[in-house]
Amino acid sequence: MVSFIGIGIGIGIFSSSYKLEASNSQLLLISGGPLAVNWFNDFYKHIADSPLSHWLEVLPAQIASWQKEQQHGDFTKWIKLLSKLPEITPSSINLQNKVEFGHASDISEYAQKQVVGLLKQFMPWRKGPFHLFGIHIDTEWRSDWKWDRVQPHIQPLKNRYVLDVGCGSGYHMWRMLGEEAKMVVGADPSQLFLMQFQAMKHFNTDSRIHLLPVGVEQLPELKAFDTVFSMGVLYHRRSPIDFLYQLKNQLRKGGELVLETLVVEGNETTVLMPGERYAQMRNVWYLPSTAALTLWMQRVGFKNIRVVDVAPTSLEEQRATQWMDGQSLSDFLDPNDQSKTIEGYPAPLRAVLVAEC
Repeated sequence: MVSFIGIGIGIGIFSSSYKLEASNSQLLLISGGPLAVNWFNDFYKHIADSPLSHWLEVLPAQIASWQKEQQHGDFTKWIKLLSKLPEITPSSINLQNKVEFGHASDISEYAQKQVVGLLKQFMPWRKGPFHLFGIHIDTEWRSDWKWDRVQPHIQPLKNRYVLDVGCGSGYHMWRMLGEEAKMVVGADPSQLFLMQFQAMKHFNTDSRIHLLPVGVEQLPELKAFDTVFSMGVLYHRRSPIDFLYQLKNQLRKGGELVLETLVVEGNETTVLMPGERYAQMRNVWYLPSTAALTLWMQRVGFKNIRVVDVAPTSLEEQRATQWMDGQSLSDFLDPNDQSKTIEGYPAPLRAVLVAEC
């Protein structure tokens, strides 16, 4: 039997099949209240009898450590804001060609203004867009455009266990669910993204989708997911080869990796390591050519590697909005030559590669 403590509370004891024995009476109040507790308890219950069940050997302790030592200073405030969202059941849910919950006719004008006011407390909204009861959350990124470039080239997600590493606020996770995935799990340490995801999930409590506040380095070698996505993460990793191994270790044999990242033009020896900043981002380490990245993936052990899309990031795809009113791509490019960043490097060029484990 495996016993463990989760999120600062006694969760319970799992048998060899990891069947959850804890009752609601065992849940204690923690910083932020029971709401956050239930998010993770629900996930534990849903993976207990799944190919992901062995994750329960380490995950609850990791979440407990996060709750105790790593919570953002605004976490309790954010939880209180979430609790003020009105209880409204959407008349329809569309995840096929957008992320849309309900229509304006589902709620009163007062409730709509209330929802807008609460959701704006979680700015900046970077990945989307979301449509919620007639409210258009016009995010910095048109993440739907990226999904349109990715989706035609991947294996059908129906009945698959899917992991999205560096999932942000979860926009693409909802689109994956729209493709009838059996379960979609997001991993991203940003607590603001967690709040944004939970704000959306408040209005669609589908048990097949979950976001965990963990980084890829905290993931054990699960070797259980049918599809792993990593979009917009590789260039933030100091060791891209180790990162590729970490992604591979999440996949079952024959599973599929969908990798999207910044690249540069060149051959298999071409890799750009920028100075202190790239497009005003401090934490950018390596931008390989697609040929170099293909070689890296081959060395790690991926097979059937295909470059399925290469596209520059346009000023229409990434821009400031009412939901993200800070600087955006137009501020990061050379005002006299938009083929270059403000630092003089090639402007953002993004590639999608698909490979088999």
